[in-house]
Amino acid sequence: MHPIQMVDTKNQYLKIKPQVDSAINEVLESAAYINGKAVQDFTQSLNNYIGSKHTIPCANGTDALQIAMMALDLQPGDEVITPSFTYIATTEVVALLKLKPVFVEVDKDTFCINPESIKKAITSKTKAIVPVHLYGHAAPMEEIMQIAAEYNLYVIEDNAQAIGCNYTFSNGTTKKTGNIGHIGCTSFYPSKNLGAFGDGGAIFTNDDVLANKIKMIANHGQSKRYYHDVVGCNSRLDSIQAAVLNIKLKELDNYIQARQSAAAFYSSAFANHPKIITPSVAKYSSHVFHQYTLTLDNVNRDELISYLAEKKIPSMIYYPVPGHKQKMFNAFDIDNYHLPITDWLTERVISLPMHTELSNEQLSYITHEFLKYLNR
Repeated sequence: MHPIQMVDTKNQYLKIKPQVDSAINEVLESAAYINGKAVQDFTQSLNNYIGSKHTIPCANGTDALQIAMMALDLQPGDEVITPSFTYIATTEVVALLKLKPVFVEVDKDTFCINPESIKKAITSKTKAIVPVHLYGHAAPMEEIMQIAAEYNLYVIEDNAQAIGCNYTFSNGTTKKTGNIGHIGCTSFYPSKNLGAFGDGGAIFTNDDVLANKIKMIANHGQSKRYYHDVVGCNSRLDSIQAAVLNIKLKELDNYIQARQSAAAFYSSAFANHPKIITPSVAKYSSHVFHQYTLTLDNVNRDELISYLAEKKIPSMIYYPVPGHKQKMFNAFDIDNYHLPITDWLTERVISLPMHTELSNEQLSYITHEFLKYLNR
């Protein structure tokens, strides 16, 4: 059996090595390293896949979120509602722009932002909501968009972990996550479901005015070279990363199926165990399983992690310290937050290896050892 890895990007690459190497060589031969044909081709292909009117590539997922907020003209002191149970990048950019992050609860089963918590957190200073499609499962976007319309708020989707996820509305129509809010943002960090060989990101919108502003902000605030209309930044997806991503985008649906198959294996093995809650999938969402995350009940998680490590099985805790307990947000009265579900989850979640290259032999070994520990 091959060594088990939390994420296996090398063996994924080996399966598409000829195509990737050829695409990279084309960029090297062209010497168009910035905004070359590879970037233009990938942008159009991704736009078609997501179904958005506009796709703007950028340097990374964090930049995507920052640029989105800059494009909405949010002012210092404006409040942005976001889950506390997420990676720090989602809320880091809020504070960076001198906005106020307002942390709310997530759903215990899906790990995604809770609409009722959003409603309770809205004030006269609230300007935007940033739902996170955590671990590859969609947030309840139909309810969120209804709340946003009622209170005249913007919605920026953090789709870094859920590219390719399908959202089904109550009327039966389906959209890709990232193409539902006013702006969608994603990351191409190497471990993501659609991962580059370095950093990368993209922004989606169906609003022409916002698209033009996003493009300007990502390119030093200029719409015409040397004419800078707004304060911007320098955030570009380079041609080599775009070339790699364009090859991998063609495989994304196959990658998702491989992840779903691995998740089904896990969930079948763990079904009905009294100490395990397997991932839920709401009726409105597919699940692309960026992570496979369990909730443990009455288990010493640290001992379990040590046991798995002894058996050469990696595992991770995403995210052990939620946003409302991070020191970087001390200026935002974080001591006054009461988020019991978030706190409960951070003490109990554990993620197992999840990637496209997991074999049945590896999955059998992982689940056998995991259950062996719980049942001893």
